[in-house]
Amino acid sequence: MDKTVSSFEAAVAGIQDGATVMIGGFGTAGMPDELIDALIAHGARELTIVNNNAGNGETGLAALIKHKRVRKIICSFPRQADSQHFDAAYHAGEIELELVPQGNLAARIHAAGNGLGAIFTPTGYGTELAQGKETREIDGRHYVLEYPIHADFALIKAHKGDRWGNLVYRKTARNFGPIMAMAAKCTIVQVSEVVTLGELDAESIVTPGIFVQRVVAKEAA
Repeated sequence: MDKTVSSFEAAVAGIQDGATVMIGGFGTAGMPDELIDALIAHGARELTIVNNNAGNGETGLAALIKHKRVRKIICSFPRQADSQHFDAAYHAGEIELELVPQGNLAARIHAAGNGLGAIFTPTGYGTELAQGKETREIDGRHYVLEYPIHADFALIKAHKGDRWGNLVYRKTARNFGPIMAMAAKCTIVQVSEVVTLGELDAESIVTPGIFVQRVVAKEAA
């Protein structure tokens, strides 16, 4: 079994128009820039993107938005000082925003990966974010019903992987990668290096290969 592919172009093949795509990263930390560049070149449009924010500067997710490939974004922090491409698209009515508090974003992705039907969370209760949603009082505390976020694809970045798709991450670049890998039908990973089977310490593997479908090394592209 070998999940490695020879290029970033091959890695993103099959991502169709209208797909829901999770993109790992917290700002630029752990952002799979090369996979995003390949997705732009691939040409898929009308995408729903799930990410922590709405892009920084001119590269990565910001470039995907700049090229008008994103129909909707689900994120926690849509406006940073350098999120000019999202700002322009949003004010022009070209992109839809679903604002999700960061803890809820992680919890909803985690729920999808763990096969949960829904979760109750206290975050957002009594605010505009809870309008139209079911609420419930449990043990004297108020909660909002939130549904899992599933994806067709997840594009994530890891430090090292093997041909089975087992992954280890580097420091905070880990962020959303592991839970997104569990919540997508097809997880595509860019790594700095593909190592031989057995080289990764089993106790250090964060994402088991069962959640990964394609692995591409930056050195291979």
